[in-house]
Parts: sequence; C-alpha cells; structure tokens
Amino acid sequence: MKEIGELLKETRIQNGVSIEEAATDLNYKASQLESIENGDYKSFKDIFLLKCIITDYSKYLGLNSEEIIDEFNEYVFESTSKIPIDDIEKASKQKEDDKIMSPYTKQEKEKSKLPMILGIILAVLIIAFVVVTFYNNSKDTSSDNLEISYKE
Repeated sequence: MKEIGELLKETRIQNGVSIEEAATDLNYKASQLESIENGDYKSFKDIFLLKCIITDYSKYLGLNSEEIIDEFNEYVFESTSKIPIDDIEKASKQKEDDKIMSPYTKQEKEKSKLPMILGIILAVLIIAFVVVTFYNNSKDTSSDNLEISYKE
C-alpha cells in the first residue's frame, strides 16, 4: 500500500499539483488523499471507498488505474487472507466431531424413530378398538335376535 501511495505522491508532485488542488478537483478531502499517499489505509472505514478514491486519483494523475487497482487488490488479499499458525494447529488437533464444517457439507443427524413407533402403536390401538367395538355390537345384535325368537 505504501508503494501505491508513494507512486501517487511522486506523480502528483511531478505534475505540479498540490494536494489541496487534487482534493478540490476530485471532490475528496485533502486528508483522504494524504492518508493514501502515506499508505495509511486503516484510516478508511470502508475498503470500497478507498478503492474508489485510489481509482479516481490514479486516473486524475494520468496513471493506469487498472494496474494500480490490481496491486491494491493483491495488497488487500495478502493482508487479510493470512491465517495465524496457532489457529491452524488448534484446528488440526480438534476431534473429528469438533471440526468446523460448512453448513452445505455438514451431515445431518440421524432422526429419532420414536415418533414413527408411537404412530404405529396408536394406529394398532385404534384398529383394535374399532374391531372390539364392532365385535361387541355384532354380539349384542345376535343376542337380540335370539331373544326375539324365544318370545314367539
């Protein structure tokens, strides 16, 4: 990042443009351009704003903005993508069950069979109740017929 800032500053000075003049022409604050020239990217809360300012500033100075943004992207990638060795060692020591996995690759836990078993038992009980009730009704009807035949 410091190299990008130095290139921008040297080009600005060679073109005879003051930092205030560049800031006014680009509609940015002079402090923002100074931060970029000093390589202080941490003063920017939004990395995308920083990228836009660098693009505009490099175009303003007549530089190849695509090359500068490529260099900026490499810098951002290198500074943000490093995983500390301690974290790697901790992750490798974790048990198989404790591994951090993507939700897309995570295996589903085996579902409980209890609801299915309870449903089957309930169905059997209902069928048994219906059969017993039907049997009792048919038995009562048979005994009623017997009584009628004796009365005659």
